Amino acid sequence: MKLYETTKHEEVLYEGRIIRVHVDDIELENGMPAKREVVDHPGGVSVAILTEENELIFVRQFRYPYKKVLLELPAGKLEPGEDPFEAVKREQREETGTTAESYISLGEVYPTPGYCGEIIRLWACRAATQGAALQLDEDEFLATERIPLDKAVQMVLNNEIPDGKTQIGILKTAKLVEQGIL
Repeated sequence: MKLYETTKHEEVLYEGRIIRVHVDDIELENGMPAKREVVDHPGGVSVAILTEENELIFVRQFRYPYKKVLLELPAGKLEPGEDPFEAVKREQREETGTTAESYISLGEVYPTPGYCGEIIRLWACRAATQGAALQLDEDEFLATERIPLDKAVQMVLNNEIPDGKTQIGILKTAKLVEQGIL
């Protein structure tokens, strides 16, 4: 098996402010035709911010697709041409009012690879400054909350945090703290 698919034709169904949706006619590696429904997304960033007291800084935010408030690590989408590392520092400052002196990359997450090309880049850091005013977008409403790292890990294990990027950020950060790296 070569594990590849070849795009033969793309039909754009929708182009919005954030996403683009298309249906592609493809050819499978065995020569058979198939269709793929794809959502193009500019990607995003997320950061696990640890305080001196080993608390993580979270945001609570209403998420319209689920019609409920979710507990998440600070995150945001990339602007066109924006460097992901600069974006994560911007999101941290805007959503939590904190900054950091150094960051550790936690890698990339492909949240829904079956139909969406979104890539979320994750970082972890120790907050160096705290307390600046939040700088939220005009359509953004959220509340910050601090939770001890050990409790946050337990919340992931108890299925109390359904957001995938947040689960990964918490668990990787906890492992780095355990190893004395962060």
